[in-house]
Amino acid sequence: MSTFIYMVRHGESPKTGGDERERGLSPKGEADARYVTAKLRSEGIHAFYSSPYVRAVQTIADLAEELGQEIVPDEALKEKIWMEGNRPLPEDELYPALRKMYADADFALPGGESNNECQDRAVQVLKDILRKHPGENIVIGTHGLVMALMMGYFSEDYELEFLMQTTKPDIYRMEFTGEKLSGVERIPL
Repeated sequence: MSTFIYMVRHGESPKTGGDERERGLSPKGEADARYVTAKLRSEGIHAFYSSPYVRAVQTIADLAEELGQEIVPDEALKEKIWMEGNRPLPEDELYPALRKMYADADFALPGGESNNECQDRAVQVLKDILRKHPGENIVIGTHGLVMALMMGYFSEDYELEFLMQTTKPDIYRMEFTGEKLSGVERIPL
């Protein structure tokens, strides 16, 4: 019996420098969320979980509403804490920092999380979801790095190069037998 996890990376969101948790989708991100709904409406989704960050919730909210489901926010699915004050990294600093973080999974910027810390908290939730929903189809609203770290826990195919080629939004259907990953398919938008 397979359980399917649909990892949905959030849509485009303007980086305003404000509260990372409250940053919503851009008009393009809102339009792309409608594509997510169209792609997943006939997949027989049983439950929805999400990062509590607005952009992640908004990307799957229309689908959940259409299917009459609630979205369960989980703090452990939140975006990686990049640095003190939970501020995002400037674009020109992002890739060099990511290279360091993937070269040394225990490396963290001052006041931030390491990849290992972020992966540990997110994978624990994923395992809990798998135990709670065997044989079901589950959507997880998430962030690019958190998604890549969760997927990377189960397979070395999902490292930095994978992260860098993902899009906003993006959907990956992961097939599990128990807690063992048996397949991954990207669902094109």
